[in-house]
Amino acid sequence: MKLKTLALVCASAATVAMFSSNVLAATEVNFWYSGGTKPQKMMNELIAEFNASQDQYVVKGALQGNYSETYQKLQAGLASKTAPELVLLDSGRAVAMHNRGLSRDLTSFMDAEFNFSDFIGAFKDQVTAEDGSVIGLPAYGTTQVFYYNKQVLADNGFTEKDLSTWQGVAKVAEKVTQRDAKGDVTFYGWEPMWGADNLIDAAFSNGAKIISDDGKTVLIDSAQWVEVWDSFRKWIHDDQIMRIHYGGQGWEYWYKTIDDVMKDKALGYTGSSGDQGDLDFTKLSATTQPGWGSHPAAPQAGALVYVMPKGTDDLAAKGAFEFVEFYTNAKNTAAWSMFTGYIPVRNSVSEVSEYQEFTQQNPQALIPLKQANTATKDFLDPTNGQIMDALKLAADQVQIQNVPAEKALQQAAKRAQRALDRANRS
Repeated sequence: MKLKTLALVCASAATVAMFSSNVLAATEVNFWYSGGTKPQKMMNELIAEFNASQDQYVVKGALQGNYSETYQKLQAGLASKTAPELVLLDSGRAVAMHNRGLSRDLTSFMDAEFNFSDFIGAFKDQVTAEDGSVIGLPAYGTTQVFYYNKQVLADNGFTEKDLSTWQGVAKVAEKVTQRDAKGDVTFYGWEPMWGADNLIDAAFSNGAKIISDDGKTVLIDSAQWVEVWDSFRKWIHDDQIMRIHYGGQGWEYWYKTIDDVMKDKALGYTGSSGDQGDLDFTKLSATTQPGWGSHPAAPQAGALVYVMPKGTDDLAAKGAFEFVEFYTNAKNTAAWSMFTGYIPVRNSVSEVSEYQEFTQQNPQALIPLKQANTATKDFLDPTNGQIMDALKLAADQVQIQNVPAEKALQQAAKRAQRALDRANRS
């Protein structure tokens, strides 16, 4: 009996020792990311699931304040050789990392089973450099779509088709806008989101370009840009059939815009695909952004990108890629999309039964995916953000200060051209 007990003790000790050895042998993979409440929750669940699925790697996630803060901290980490093996960045900063030679080319990590061609075209293009190297992998996509009160639209004699061009949107907005006895607006026809993004999307849908195909000339003061941006200025300031919320702390302006639609103060607004978790679709419906006149819609679709910095441990980098592969498989990208409202990154998501059922019950979830498949990829600023900064300043002048678009965009074009000339000389 004592011998049997002793044998059991020895066996248990051996099991514990083996378990401890496996834990100690696991390679640590450091991962920096940011995101809202729902993305944070989902990310923690996927990290835990990956860690439990194998014993070779342990991913340790570290939440950062936002994408800008992540990138700034990453620069310090690269300088001190304490950078993580994996980091989540927006596509512009992912390209900046590649251009500075600071990120790994991920093609060497891929095999045929990974099936890179399965990634949605607009997102795949954003992470594929001109030389064919893959600068990162799309984590999830985002694009701005239309959300509107379907009952108000119907009560005024319109259908979703009437929102298929910006001229149609203006016509609808004029009809549904309500004013009190003093002439003050009590119900707005539409609320574009503050900032340059909506205005850029609409300009792209008028055939506009930011720079010439040869990369030498800034085009943001062309007739296509001026027509679109001055139309928005007129709708906001002169006609007062649209409005924007701006300023405040953090995302305050964004949630004020959503509240106006949810609390019957506006017909609809232009917002992120990630807003869907905050909206009531018994009341609202969603549709793609409109075209401009006879031009088809061409809004941007961007991706948040998993980037693997250079100079980190090779074995840990292999673990980082295995986590990314796990995260981006069809099942998990479907789960991410269903929970957060962001766009899944693989076309094969359509084969996931849970996603099929979810989108049948929630058809609005397919709108961002539909738009992403025909969208313009996010503009990657060759001046390290100076062209976009010029556009943001011009957007504020047009949206907030009622400055004529031609004047605002000409000033912006001069600043942007100087920045582009410097970038081309360097």
